[in-house]
Amino acid sequence: MPILSIQSHVAYGHVGNDAAVFPLQRLGHEVWAVHTVQFAAHTGYGPPKGQIFEASHIREVIEGIAAREDFATCEAVLSGYMGSSAIGEAIVDAVARVKAANPHALYACDPVLGDVGKGFFVRPEMPDFMRDQVVPQADIVTPNLFELEALTGRTCSTLDDTKSALRALHAKGPRVILLTSAVIDETPRDAVDMIASDGKSLWRIRSPRLGFSPNGAGDLTAALFLAHYLKERSVPNALALAASSVHAILEATFDKGGGELALIAAQNALVQPPLLLSPEPL
Repeated sequence: MPILSIQSHVAYGHVGNDAAVFPLQRLGHEVWAVHTVQFAAHTGYGPPKGQIFEASHIREVIEGIAAREDFATCEAVLSGYMGSSAIGEAIVDAVARVKAANPHALYACDPVLGDVGKGFFVRPEMPDFMRDQVVPQADIVTPNLFELEALTGRTCSTLDDTKSALRALHAKGPRVILLTSAVIDETPRDAVDMIASDGKSLWRIRSPRLGFSPNGAGDLTAALFLAHYLKERSVPNALALAASSVHAILEATFDKGGGELALIAAQNALVQPPLLLSPEPL
């Protein structure tokens, strides 16, 4: 069954849809990719060359997909960086349309707002829009630590702080939360935590910190978690498989000197990670 992925697109590199579509396909999913921008490369290389698409363009593309006879077979919507509230509204409308056609479909939202040490890198209206208009519609959200704090208005210095923030985010609507990267007081200096919650139980995977943070890692993580959750509807299993594949891809990327994610060179790790990390109940 297909996944509708609405994200940015770059001709060079692996961020947005270019970090999500191939991994989803490699795991056996049909993907309907809708691009919110088309850039030559991500903004880490400097001012982008390309175009940001209007919300009307995204709506028109969705309209064309919805006209297909198999539209009701869509099993999930995945979204990432939105760019503007108008684009966000188009995405929320697409989610409603998919769920009207298939009430069992899920919406997985990567609430891209910013990151620790970088701050916000979205338009001023986006944090409130994401918190009030998008997150309540999501079944799954995949924030990093900075985004969890921004969406809940809480500081996450300790594990208890983080658990409290996760409960607050669940209260806004999402059934499942994946905290994609967290370094808190309890995290060893040479490690990074990934924490998943289904609203009743929490699980953590602690993996070695590699000393770099390539663009697109969050996009990849969200896509892999969604893919595995769709298959088994098990939060700890989806966490284990997604975290293990992401760690293997990051190791391969680090080994080749950093830069763009080694998605093609290390693609077998998407299907069968060489080391399966075990989630720890919290």
